[in-house]
Amino acid sequence: MILSSRLLSHQVRLLARPRSPAATNSLLARTRQHGGLARPISHANAESGPTAISFSSASLLLAATLLCTTGNVAPSNNNASLVQCSAPLGGEDFLSPSQESATGILFPRLCNGMTLAGCGVRVKWGFVKVYAVGTYFDPLAMSMIKSQGEAEVKEALLDPRYPRTIRIVMNRNLSIDKYTAAIIEALEPRMNGEDLGSLEEFKKLNPKVDLIEGAEMEMTIRGDVLLYKNAVGGLGQIKSAVFTKALCDVYYGADAVSPTHLKSVISGVKNL
Repeated sequence: MILSSRLLSHQVRLLARPRSPAATNSLLARTRQHGGLARPISHANAESGPTAISFSSASLLLAATLLCTTGNVAPSNNNASLVQCSAPLGGEDFLSPSQESATGILFPRLCNGMTLAGCGVRVKWGFVKVYAVGTYFDPLAMSMIKSQGEAEVKEALLDPRYPRTIRIVMNRNLSIDKYTAAIIEALEPRMNGEDLGSLEEFKKLNPKVDLIEGAEMEMTIRGDVLLYKNAVGGLGQIKSAVFTKALCDVYYGADAVSPTHLKSVISGVKNL
């Protein structure tokens, strides 16, 4: 389920503009017809003062949660709110999801407090579109990098000290053994024989449940720490600078597993 940016901005306008009780009730009725989350609060001087619109903390939490969840939404050519990963975002499109072009999978604009930089597809054997992958960065942490040249951006992408979330969404069913084997296969040669025990730790973070189309995994890199969210929502972490640096090389190095993702991220960093 995607929370429409038009609906969110409409409710924010309700919050910002004081209105008479009659006008407020009319607006609330229309908002509720569209699944609104607003409610009226009467002030002490209710007879002469305006009625304000506020959001409960639970409603705000629900809205934030919906913004970070794509759900199983089928892409539509007629949905004008969708933007491509490589497109500059602003105005009404700021909170709109981005569509990975090869798979049609949607990526929310925000995730784990970070902003989407770009997305792409992981292709195996030249034609099998295994999963879509997107990268989220903290715009503040990247503020000095985004104004520099492409070489500096690429260098920053390889540095795990720049926090990010790598979000994977499966485009097809896949056994969990094949998924973990593919990740480990990409990581091991980049680790140069160091801290290989972390690969077994990663394997244990994934329960023995096969992945289905639409399954999601999140890998958040913060220096030498990997925070991992598996397909069933379980959380775990690995503390290894060797592991996080190798993972950065897997997705942002010269031989990145998804060239379309890397190209999109390099372009998108400048628009954060």
